[in-house]
Order: sequence, then structure tokens, then C-alpha cells
Amino acid sequence: MNALVIAVIAFACMFGGGIAGLLLKRRLPDHHLSPETRDVVRLAAGLIGTLAALVLGLLIASANSSFNARDQEIKQAGADLILLDRALRYYGPETTEIRTLLRQGVARAIELHWPKEGGRGSSREDSEGGLLLERAIELVRNLKPGDDAHRSLQNRALQVGGDLARMHWLLIEQSGSSIPTAFLVFLVFWVTMIFASFGLFAPCNTTVIAALFVCSVSIAGSIFLILEMDAPLHGLVKISGAPMHNVLSHLNQ
Repeated sequence: MNALVIAVIAFACMFGGGIAGLLLKRRLPDHHLSPETRDVVRLAAGLIGTLAALVLGLLIASANSSFNARDQEIKQAGADLILLDRALRYYGPETTEIRTLLRQGVARAIELHWPKEGGRGSSREDSEGGLLLERAIELVRNLKPGDDAHRSLQNRALQVGGDLARMHWLLIEQSGSSIPTAFLVFLVFWVTMIFASFGLFAPCNTTVIAALFVCSVSIAGSIFLILEMDAPLHGLVKISGAPMHNVLSHLNQ
């Protein structure tokens, strides 16, 4: 489900919980709103708030870790591509086709994940890019080195190519969300209950409603940012494409 849709649902639940608390207050008998009752409800809300804060912090840490890990993987892949291209260039002109395949693969990755005109990028699996990489590795394997220097360059190219293939499939396997759905469901439920407790003992006026609205937007916004960071190759919060553009400029030399 789209991150924005989830954030809107979370906002509706939290703000709706606060409004429901304000409306429920009018229907409850007075003895349900006694100071003793308020103390118990506030303690319960504080406990739930602690749990919600822990889960929210865990989700933020998980999303940030996922974002940074994939950012490092992209940079490592870029460095490996440059090393592979250099090894092939030193090997000789017979590797021209292989180097062309590498350039095509990088250009396709940029077009897919970092398009021009400010596009959001695609979350689709880059199957064609994987085929180009596999074809390049196959051509490297079929090279016929005539001496130890060329044999060493071929082995180096095969090693780096294998690392790139592993990185490619690793990125595909990591394309799904790393945030458990149950965490989000319980987090939204807990925060909704907290907002309901706020409305239960708050006066019904414009200031209270505005405060509930702002708090709901803030928490829903944090959920949106968490989900966006968990999908770093597309969306509003995404990994920079500068390393891949830099790689393409080197491959064109």
C-alpha cells in the first residue's frame, strides 16, 4: 500500500479518536468523569504512550538502518562498476562489447530509479539490467587471455562481476518493506486510544480540536517518512542518484 495512503489512514484514526473522545464525554455520566477516573485514564494513557514511543523509535531506527544500508550498497556497486570497467579497458579492445553492456545497464538503472524531470522512480524489478550484467559476465568468462597479465585481469573482472551480480539480487530481495505490518497497526491503535483519552477530558473548543489536528498530522507525517525511507529507490525520500551518474560519466571515458 502507498505510504501516503497509510499516513492518511493513520491520521484519520488518530484525529477521529480525539473527536470521538470529545463526543463521548457528553454522553458519559458524571461519575465516569470524576478526578479518580481521570487519574486512572491518564496513567493508562501514559503507559500506552510509552509503548507507542518505543515502537515508533524502533520503526525509525529500522527505516534509517535500511536506508543507510541500501545507500552504501549502491555506492559499493558504483565503485565495483568502475573497477570492472577499468580492468576491461586495460585488457584490450576485445572487451568493447562488454563495456558497452555495462554502460547500457547503468543508464537503464538511472532511467528506472532516478529519472529526469523530477520523477519518483520505479519500484519494479530491473530484470533487463540483470540480464545485461549476466551477459557481460558471460562474455568476460569467454575471453581467451594470451598471457598471465590478461589472465589476471580476467580473473579480477570475474570476481568484481560476481560481486555486482550478488549486489543486484540482494537489492531485489530487499525491495520489500522491512517494517512489520503488525507494528504499524498496533502503533496506530495505541496512539488512537491516547487521542481518545485526550478528548475525553478536554473541553470541546477550537483550540483543543486544532491541537488534536496538529498532533495527528505530525504523527501521521512521521509514519509517512518512515515508510518512505523504507523504500529508498522510489518516492519522496530516496537515495541520491549522484553516485550512479558519476559512474556513467566514468564508463563513457
